Amino acid sequence: MILLDRVTKTYKRSPGQPAINRISLFVEPKEFVILVGTSGAGKSTLLKLLTREEKPDSGKIVVGGIDYDTLRDKHIPLLRRKIGVVFQDFKLLPQRTVFENIAFALEIAGMTNREIKNTVPKVIELVGLKGKEKNFPHQLSGGERQRVAIARAIVRQPKILIADEPTGNLDPKHSWDIVRLLEKINKYGTTVLLTTHNVDIVNKLKRRVITLEKGKITSDQAQGSYRQ
Repeated sequence: MILLDRVTKTYKRSPGQPAINRISLFVEPKEFVILVGTSGAGKSTLLKLLTREEKPDSGKIVVGGIDYDTLRDKHIPLLRRKIGVVFQDFKLLPQRTVFENIAFALEIAGMTNREIKNTVPKVIELVGLKGKEKNFPHQLSGGERQRVAIARAIVRQPKILIADEPTGNLDPKHSWDIVRLLEKINKYGTTVLLTTHNVDIVNKLKRRVITLEKGKITSDQAQGSYRQ
């Protein structure tokens, strides 16, 4: 569950123009939501507020039952275990194999080697990379690298997956492969928040579409479409 109530965020570099301006938003558990808008609309700021990379100037944020007003800095890692994040540029570790990249997320969470050896193969199979465990990122296609990034994001079984332009560097076929994988993850019960500039994906998915313009929500459609 994601709740934002009249949230505002202004950066010091542009004091007169809020990046997010009194946004109110509610996302149900297990929902699949697409966030759209031109560059500078406020999408990235909204995601940073959800992951607590940024703090709002005003308003309330509650994610997965955690009230950000009372969230202490020492508890932020616990919050981030509930939120998986996938980026456009993969952010994989080049000197680590597929298995090791995914396992890294569990290592920093303090899981044992036994737990890691039990968990990682299941996630590799889920994302369709069985047989690629020992490959390094440079030996993979762009679509495969994004699958590794998604596997790393979901290996700790987060309640929410934020996919920030995950198809931005991919051709149409691999883009749809990634979208179908996100849908599969959503069917298992993970809330998915997808940002994309891909009009074709937005219009064919027939999911809830929230449009941001100049820091405000201008449209929230149950089965939305988008025109740039």
